[in-house]
Amino acid sequence: MSLLTYKEARPWAKAMKAAVLGKTMPPWFADPAHGSFQNDRRLAAAEIETLVNWADSGAVEGDPKDAPAPLRFSNGWTIGEPDMVFEMPNDFKVPAKGTVDYTWILVPTNLKEDKWVEKIEVRPGARDVVHHIVLMARAPGAGYMKQMKPGIPFTPGPGKPSNRPDNGQGFYYMLGGGVEMVAVYVPGGDAYVTRPGQARLLKAGTDLIFQMHYTANGKETLDRSWVGIKFASGPPKERVINTFIANPNLLIPAGEGNAKVVARVPVHADATLESMFPHMHVRGKSMEYRAIYPDGTTEVLLNVPKYDFNWQLTYIPVQPKKLPRGTTLEIVAHYDNSPNNRFNPDPTKEVRWGDQTWEEMLAAFVDFSIPADVNPADIARPRKQTPAP
Repeated sequence: MSLLTYKEARPWAKAMKAAVLGKTMPPWFADPAHGSFQNDRRLAAAEIETLVNWADSGAVEGDPKDAPAPLRFSNGWTIGEPDMVFEMPNDFKVPAKGTVDYTWILVPTNLKEDKWVEKIEVRPGARDVVHHIVLMARAPGAGYMKQMKPGIPFTPGPGKPSNRPDNGQGFYYMLGGGVEMVAVYVPGGDAYVTRPGQARLLKAGTDLIFQMHYTANGKETLDRSWVGIKFASGPPKERVINTFIANPNLLIPAGEGNAKVVARVPVHADATLESMFPHMHVRGKSMEYRAIYPDGTTEVLLNVPKYDFNWQLTYIPVQPKKLPRGTTLEIVAHYDNSPNNRFNPDPTKEVRWGDQTWEEMLAAFVDFSIPADVNPADIARPRKQTPAP
């Protein structure tokens, strides 16, 4: 429902009371024992009391002259009017029924010079069938999906993420190699916005790749999604890069109510952790981000004890966390593949990594910031040792 005006909100007064008392709204799942977050959505006790008293006293309207100015969105963009907009060149037809494989769509930017981006927002054309969108930037010369043609939907087929070591420990997805995730759309998610003095980099000649996950809903639907970009006024001091930590070798036994899966990756260069975005599917139960520092101490950076697939949130620390070279990032996830999970498609089957919601993922997204002149791949690969003379 809409809550933009009194008339729209008034019929939902009792439901709002129940939601704020039960703390199911606004959605927020971070354990307050670990970290403080600048985008914390929780209501203060006084705010909850105000809403409850309002509902209990008849939900009357206040004096309209005391109302704040109505919220206004620039053509629906939460980042304001973009400097540039790129959209899929053709409508994509989502069938009424059946499984739609992940679909990649290439959109050239035709940028003539390197551009620094401070805000970027992906918007679905048809929200009722777009499960999520991952937007990748492919720099000139990168070999990633070279067989794609602009505007023509491409389906490589199901499979585990690429660029992974076969060690079962976890890895960074697409960190280096000329391909970078620059934005993600999920229901309830936010636009990607950098702090002052920071920006993301789009090199001249970059191609944008929309990775589309569609879900049929019983009605044939056309989608044409797009992305809006606001550029920084000049080169930043720090570059922000996005990646995720994955363990594609996960195996969740049939009927298991608390299956544990771990992913660990080393940090091979000094970096600062700017945000965290846990991603699992419908069996996801909890996820915890931990930093194991070079001196052996461990710190919990984020704990989401009750993961909710319907509200996939980004958590932005009040103070970004500096991760010195030699730190290990450890992700600990739990899954409920038991009959007690009402969202479980089939508790009688073991579950492995897969794109669709009836399969599973351990994908712990992170934003790092690094000096603008540092190669992002240095985080993921060991520094070459200089031979002794």
